[in-house]
Amino acid sequence: MGINWFPGHMHKARKEIAKVMDEVDVIIEVLDARLPQSSENPLVDTLRKGKPAIKLLNKSDLADDTKTQQWLDYFNSLPDTKAMALEHTQKKQINRIAELCKQMVPSRSSSGRPVRAMIMGIPNVGKSTLINALLGRKIAKVGNEPAVTKSQTRFTTKNGMALSDTPGILWPKIEDPDSGYRLAASGAIKDTAIEHEDVAIFAAGFMKTDYPERLFERFKFKEMPDTSEAVLDEIGRRRGCLKPGGIIDRNKASTLLLNEIRSGKLGKLSFETVAEWDEKRRLAEEQRLLEEAQQAEAEQNKVD
Repeated sequence: MGINWFPGHMHKARKEIAKVMDEVDVIIEVLDARLPQSSENPLVDTLRKGKPAIKLLNKSDLADDTKTQQWLDYFNSLPDTKAMALEHTQKKQINRIAELCKQMVPSRSSSGRPVRAMIMGIPNVGKSTLINALLGRKIAKVGNEPAVTKSQTRFTTKNGMALSDTPGILWPKIEDPDSGYRLAASGAIKDTAIEHEDVAIFAAGFMKTDYPERLFERFKFKEMPDTSEAVLDEIGRRRGCLKPGGIIDRNKASTLLLNEIRSGKLGKLSFETVAEWDEKRRLAEEQRLLEEAQQAEAEQNKVD
């Protein structure tokens, strides 16, 4: 499932970010700890022009602790990159961000000039909430709907940082089908962008495979249904999501399941692992090499 979701303000934001990048010292990219790779915008690496980056795995209080640590290890192994897990309510973690920025740009901080940081990330990962926490006051508009921030804004913190906030930008097309569904299930993509029921069926299948015990605990399953659709129907049946005649109201059941996942009522969970993405990259590279070989062979055949 390739998802096209690139509103006009996002296209404008991309152009504005490219213009001011030379005036930025460090990039702070806010990721969703439940889906760090799927919520990492590939445009950021293109736009950052080699600037050092801090990857903040936000909403870590909703994510699987073991998988989060694996992601932190992965990101910290990358050049010019530091990563940390984040809960916006923890002041010590918030204070660490400023120190981390200064460590990554020592020439700037040692001269007494403020470190210029740009906060980037896809919609609904908590950028505005983070800015408010860094400033210690409510400045940036916050909302639980994607794409609340529509333009670039600059703020100055008390601890020597100049912050630029940017609108949440997705990339023009999300090619990986799993990523599209994960982004939708987490709430990063508006519910109107993908068929609501399809997302819930994906989420039901994910819970059935990765966290089956949570379904038994939360919804009092007696046995696990065979299919993702049957899991969703069983949730609807047990929570009274019914139409006249006892027919399952899939729309209500879908909304219920997605809300429980997003709110953390189904426990701490992560949609993806480092190992899974390593395998995806390996297969993509194999495919690329195969296509190059086929193209070279076709060109050689033309010559012959």
